[in-house]
Amino acid sequence: MAGSFKTEGVVLRSIRFGEADRVLHLYTEQRGRVGAVAKGVRRVRSRFGGRLEPLFRVALVLHEGRGDLCTVTSAETVHAHPALRERRASLGRATQACEAVLRVFDSAEPNRPAYNLLCRQLALLDARPEAATRAQGLAFRMKLLLAAGFVPELAACSACGDREHLGAFSAAAGGVVCPGCEAGAFALDQEAHGFMVSALGQPLAEAPLASEPALRQTDRAIAETLEYHAHVRLPRLG
Repeated sequence: MAGSFKTEGVVLRSIRFGEADRVLHLYTEQRGRVGAVAKGVRRVRSRFGGRLEPLFRVALVLHEGRGDLCTVTSAETVHAHPALRERRASLGRATQACEAVLRVFDSAEPNRPAYNLLCRQLALLDARPEAATRAQGLAFRMKLLLAAGFVPELAACSACGDREHLGAFSAAAGGVVCPGCEAGAFALDQEAHGFMVSALGQPLAEAPLASEPALRQTDRAIAETLEYHAHVRLPRLG
């Protein structure tokens, strides 16, 4: 139905369109994923200024017409995250977070936990340069799995329910598995298992530490879970 609506959102991606416009991929608080056109935004005297660049959190008024894309009629900055743009590592992690949300949440259905998680991640990376680590990026992705409904079983064998000797991971089975159910699984050591549990349980700003081998195993577990259950491929975190 045609009409205007207000929502807060994060600009995930911006693509040039025509001579002066941009197509925006937004993740919004009230509508989930939204595509929108910002008309004239690339002109020097655009009324939007620089408020519709990727990573901006903005309060929007969008007009919904008959087509697939809304039209941005108003945009006010909620948080520009200026500091993270000046640090290569922070900018990289923020871009990875937005790309993950873009790929995992592709429908116009609101998901407040996912939206709030993304906002917290961008604010954290803006405020704390030391947060731009691989471990913190993986902790964000673990929480993203939870928000999306794809969090793996970590407390017991996802195939038989056994709570002992959980030393492997199977995306097909839905999480960690015991030796009797590990066909097709890959080895997951105790440190990686513990990291995944802690990443889900601790605040985003208190991401646990782990060795590189444990982080690689966690990265693989997340990637295979999303590929198997959501049919989404995310680049591994370096």
